[in-house]
Parts: sequence; structure tokens; C-alpha cells
Amino acid sequence: ECPLCLLPQPPEAFPTLASCTHRSCWACLEQYLRLAVSESRVPVSCPHCPAALQPADVHRLLPEPALRDKYEEFLLRRLLVADPGTRWCPAPDCSYAVLAHGCAECPRLTCGREGCGTEFCYHCRQPWHPDGPCAPVPPAPSLATPTAQLAQPEELAHGEALAQAEAEDIKVCPRCSAFIMKINDGSCNRMNCTVCGCLFCWLCLREISDVHFLSPSGCTFWGKRPWSRTRRILWQLGMVLGAPMVISLAAGVAVPVITIGIPIYMGRKVLAGGPGSRRSSLSGCQQCFSVTSSVLLSLFVSPIITAVTVGVGVPLMLTYVYGTVMLSLCR
Repeated sequence: ECPLCLLPQPPEAFPTLASCTHRSCWACLEQYLRLAVSESRVPVSCPHCPAALQPADVHRLLPEPALRDKYEEFLLRRLLVADPGTRWCPAPDCSYAVLAHGCAECPRLTCGREGCGTEFCYHCRQPWHPDGPCAPVPPAPSLATPTAQLAQPEELAHGEALAQAEAEDIKVCPRCSAFIMKINDGSCNRMNCTVCGCLFCWLCLREISDVHFLSPSGCTFWGKRPWSRTRRILWQLGMVLGAPMVISLAAGVAVPVITIGIPIYMGRKVLAGGPGSRRSSLSGCQQCFSVTSSVLLSLFVSPIITAVTVGVGVPLMLTYVYGTVMLSLCR
């Protein structure tokens, strides 16, 4: 049975993969690869695990030559974007990449694409300017064009609001400058660029780690905007002042819950053995001895678990509050 479509298939319908041992039917893998390449999710991972599929398997499973060429192009662009010496031709309708290693001192680059030959600057990535310094990058075009200044105030306000909404829905990847679109409905702000694989925060546009939304940065995992500076400072002050009471209360609740809860849980688990289990074939005295021994063993182990949990958790929480939060507050 295929784990994706849940249909019974003959053994020859399950192709082997060089990246892992998971199996899916040929039709499901074709559809999965077709969608992944169309959405530029390259390299393509296995549908059951994070292992990346080998290019040979992708070429074998993709029937359309156009999709295979697109897969190769996306894979090459992913590698080139990760290279700090790669520069892309700024000419319209030209996506040619120039490998410009060591060209900082002689910044004049020439596109090698046949029929293009555009000259551009290594530093600012703009058309070549021999008589002046690098110009700042012009702002992205919006609906507030000079022709819009002649419109009525109501139309102008509507256009500015629409341009602001578009600017909030479309942002630029902090690593490769690819345009990323997101439905700004308060959904997850942890974004993954499909071009270069960069993980960044949608609110502050910084590359993030797993603890970004736990740090006092003001960025929330769900939400449309980061916290204001006043709200962030008040929250940090509340954490610094209220941390001893909250941590003491949490430890006071955790100690009896773990110490008493583990023996109760183990006793109920041993006592609730269903029919056909080994416990159902024991006599009454043997069952009582089994439950009693498991509870006594849990009473001996639960204080150790409690001590380790409190002894490790409390210092970690205090270090976070009076280290990370306090440092951010002092800044």
C-alpha cells in the first residue's frame, strides 16, 4: 500500500530511491516532484523525511523534459546565489550569472550572454558608471507615481493605501534579494526563501535561528507587526521584576506534580493492562506485587527526576531573564 495515496500497488510500482529507504508509488512521486519543481522547492526532499532526492532519481521520475530543465536551472541558481562572488546581469530579461571572484579592485563586469554584453558594476550591481561613485539603489516602484499626484485626494489616498498593502505583502529576502510574497493575515512569520534557502523573520527581515521569536526582539511568531518599543520595554521590565515570583511558583507546582504524578501514572499504567497482555495471566497477588513494586520504584526515581528538572530548568530560566532580557533592556 502506498503511504501517500493509500492504494494497493504491485511491488514494481514502488521505485527505489538512492537518498533513503522510503517507498511511494511511481504516480505519487511524479505528482510530488511536479509540484515541487513548479514551486521552485529545489533541492527536493523525500516526501517522508528531510533527505534530499538525488538528481538522478529526479530525472528518472520526472517525465517532462521541460520540468527536468527547470529543475536543473533552479538547482544551479540555488548554488550560485549561495556564492558571494556571483553577480547577476541587471539588464531586463537577462538572468545571466557572472562569477566575479576577486573583482573588487576592477569592478567593471561584462555579461557573457550571447547578444547581451551589458556592462555593470561589481559593487552596486547597477549599469557601469565610469565617471562617478556607486549610486544608491533606487526605491522599488509603487503606485504613488508622479501621474498619481494629479488624481483626486480620495483616489490618491486609496492608491497610497494599496501601495502600502502591496509593500507589506511583498518583501525582499535578506540574503539573495529575491521577492517573497506572503498573505499578511497574521500567519507564521518564519519564512523560508525557496531560492537560497534562507530562514528569515517576515517582520524584521533578519536571518533567524530557532530562538529568534523567544528573544526580546519584539517579533512575534504569529502577528502582523512587531511590538512597539514601549510595549517591548514594559514586557522586559515585567519579566525582570516578576521572574523570581513566577519561577518560584512554577517550581513549587512542578515539584509535587512530578513527585506524586509519576508514581500514580506508573501504577495506573501497570494496573490497566488489557486482555491478552502478560499482566492478565498473573494471579491477584502477583498483580498486586507488580503494581506495588512499580509505584515504589517510581517513588524512588521521581525525586531524582524532580531534582534534575528543577536544578536544570530554574538556572536556564534565570540565565535567560537576567542575561538575554537584561542585556536587551540595557541597550
